[in-house]
Amino acid sequence: MTQGASGPILTSIFELFKAGPGPSSSHTIGPMAAALEFRRRIEALPEAVRSSAASVRVRLFGSLSATAVGHGTDTAIAAGLLGYDPAHCPDNLPGGIFDLPEAERVVQLGERPIPVTPDVIRPDAIAHGFPYSNTMVFSLLDASGTALYEATGYSVGGGFIQWEGQLPESRPKPPFPYATAEELRLLAAHGGLTIAQIVTLNEMAISGLDAVQVFEKLDTAIELMRRSVQRGIRREGVLPGSLGVHRKAAHLARKADALDDPVNRFLGLLNAYAFAVAEENASGGIIVTAPTCGAAGVLPAILTMLEGHLCLGPEAVRSGMLAAAAVGFLAKNNAGIAGAEVGCQGEVGVASAMAAAMLAQARGYPPRIVENAAEIALEHHLGLTCDPVGGYVQIPCIERNAMGALKAYNAFLVAITEDAALHRVSLDMAIRAMAETGRDMNAKYKETSLGGLAVCLPQC
Repeated sequence: MTQGASGPILTSIFELFKAGPGPSSSHTIGPMAAALEFRRRIEALPEAVRSSAASVRVRLFGSLSATAVGHGTDTAIAAGLLGYDPAHCPDNLPGGIFDLPEAERVVQLGERPIPVTPDVIRPDAIAHGFPYSNTMVFSLLDASGTALYEATGYSVGGGFIQWEGQLPESRPKPPFPYATAEELRLLAAHGGLTIAQIVTLNEMAISGLDAVQVFEKLDTAIELMRRSVQRGIRREGVLPGSLGVHRKAAHLARKADALDDPVNRFLGLLNAYAFAVAEENASGGIIVTAPTCGAAGVLPAILTMLEGHLCLGPEAVRSGMLAAAAVGFLAKNNAGIAGAEVGCQGEVGVASAMAAAMLAQARGYPPRIVENAAEIALEHHLGLTCDPVGGYVQIPCIERNAMGALKAYNAFLVAITEDAALHRVSLDMAIRAMAETGRDMNAKYKETSLGGLAVCLPQC
């Protein structure tokens, strides 16, 4: 039996599927959440420390440093310092945070207002010795520039944050512990359960919610995904930033709707739905990480096809989302989902695997077929680099979401039509290959915009 990299999975569904502003979970949602946590920490410092404070400083390392402006890291951190929570952030707020009046851009430490200005957030070394690429060092300084309090945080993908010196959180043991796809499949076989049922029962133990509450929260995430498709499919114009990228989703949808061939119409609309959410993400709109912001268009595109074109009901859709979560957990637990750590194979690749599993589970296929569908989708994203042009989550990221959705559907088709007994590559093998490929991948292909399409496009 294969072994997981870090023990049984204890991640909540709602840590994987979380709402927040684009364009990047590791560069926007994570840093905003970290900055908010830093604000809470300094507000809790003794009065003697707070009364000496004069300023805050945030140093960015790794790909956070390389692409801070394009990814909106600077404005996201400022929003967090000002008390905004990613899950409840007004649509498109972070991008305009420095347009707020100066009197509103302060951290109030007792009687002392600490200003939050653009020069608070400073890029530092791209190559560094911290354990994770996306590192932030938060400092509270006195008038002489001496640090009164410091905290080092790591944005590890999908909006997840780890802090230096942080002990692992103690969580209840799930009733069906697993760390690998093989363990999950065997649990399902021995217990006569579906993957979705196992994920639900584990979630109830981990979060303390009952089944009704789990489904209510899951329905909220599904509804947010629907809204991101609906918003994106209507909007036109040019996306923010210097690239001059035009929104295409509305145009693609109109053209696809007019096609006579039902297969081409289906695939064309699938493209349009993925573009819609990816464009919303690129504009800083509110989306759901699945597993990241940069790959947030894949799952909602498949979700829309399940509901609108395959006519599946809410129970089937929920079941599919739960299976998708299981695949996301496995990838995060045993490899990674951050472009800065493993490249885009961990973002769009994992999203495609999640979506393929979603399709298979929602259509009622057994765990082995669900796993095979996910494996096929992930296998054919292995080696995919993260090379956003200009640091913006636009080129090639938006089109990659559409490609990930199409590969997910085709992986599902292969999985349900092949002889499952002859399937040779397991999902665990594909995840292990992704981890090894990510470790070997040169840093210039991991979200730093120092290689690949990011440097070729201006020369073409």
